[in-house]
Amino acid sequence: MARTRPDITVADLSGKLAVVTGASDGVGLGLAARLSAAGAEVVMPVRNRRKGEAAIARIEQQHPQAAVSLRDLDLSSLASVAALGAALREENRPIHILINNAGVMTPPDRQTTADGFELQFGSNHLGHFALVAHLLPLLRAGRARVTSQISVAANRHAINWDDLNWERSYHGQRAYSQSKIAFGLFGLELDRRSRAEGWGITSNLAHPGVAPTSLLAARPELGRARDTAGVRVIRALAGRGVLFGTVETALLPALFAATSPDARGERLYGPSGLGHLSGAPAEQALYSRLRSESDAERIWQISETLTRTSFPTARSSRGQSSSTRSGRVQRAARWR
Repeated sequence: MARTRPDITVADLSGKLAVVTGASDGVGLGLAARLSAAGAEVVMPVRNRRKGEAAIARIEQQHPQAAVSLRDLDLSSLASVAALGAALREENRPIHILINNAGVMTPPDRQTTADGFELQFGSNHLGHFALVAHLLPLLRAGRARVTSQISVAANRHAINWDDLNWERSYHGQRAYSQSKIAFGLFGLELDRRSRAEGWGITSNLAHPGVAPTSLLAARPELGRARDTAGVRVIRALAGRGVLFGTVETALLPALFAATSPDARGERLYGPSGLGHLSGAPAEQALYSRLRSESDAERIWQISETLTRTSFPTARSSRGQSSSTRSGRVQRAARWR
């Protein structure tokens, strides 16, 4: 007997504007398609226009009435992030849903962004941090739900506070974990600051479990000429419905977190199956690495400095002297 795959019902999103990063393939493409099917207009910022156009063609084939459009975005370039923010602000349309989904994973050798940051930290975390800063007026206008896609890797390793850019020694998996821990801390702090400052934004986290997406597949631009052994195993087991999810099920936690009236801010949603690797979406306990509010404030301050962005109001950091905050900003400047 074939196992029934989990799914959720998405409420009518007619009249809503959604932005999904990393929507040219995999989980991001699936999220864009599901939001479109529910009636939302979906903006898909992509790095590769050819892949983006193919993605739109797939969505329109499945949903002929879909309202989807491309924008240019390279999260490894803060100039590109700023340009997208300026373009969308010029359009001046409230954003109701933002899913920060794009990411890169474990290039075998250390690579850097256009701004000199380690690629995973710079793209997965700093690029999205800057994007939210640039889009904040539109997110506030739409009283948006912001869902940031982290990873089970955020439950391992730690932030390398003394060498955020992994210049002294590079470890791909540890650097990936750091980027997702930092990103998760940001997503939780965004909700706390929104409530404190009255921004009207709800921010939560999701993770897809483990599924055979393109993150571990062959990526020549990352120095990975062939699929990893891990993704081959995941692909084989997922195809048999064993342990791991599929792309269709892996997108469900973010879809639930971004659209369900039952999803709340400052929460983490993931698959409910064994080890949270697959299964229907559900709230789960925050990973231990994401529970420190002082770490969240620290990474927020560092990220503002490194990205040269700021949010319109600054909440005073709890329990921190001005000299401590100044010291952190000075150290952040040295991490450039």
